Amino acid sequence: MPPSVAVFGILRFPPERMSEVRPHLKALVEATYRHDGCLTYDVAEDLLDPGLVRFSELWPDHASLERHLQAPHIEPWRTAARDCGLSERKFTAYDIAGSRSV
Repeated sequence: MPPSVAVFGILRFPPERMSEVRPHLKALVEATYRHDGCLTYDVAEDLLDPGLVRFSELWPDHASLERHLQAPHIEPWRTAARDCGLSERKFTAYDIAGSRSV
């Protein structure tokens, strides 16, 4: 099934807390792949901006994304992120009209 929704986002943590954040991120990504129907769910620390975490996600449809946002593993992740000093969160979902290799 081709993706119809792309999500891009960032989270910002104090750089000195990233060692605490990483296990929670790993659990989030694993649970999302296992349970939520995502096609791609990539998370990476920005090499040039310590404490910045970038997300790129592909979803088959908006319903899958909405189920993900309500999934049982999301609230524990949000709590852990706040406890680790989350200071910024920005995510945007885009409708995909088509794609091509570049």
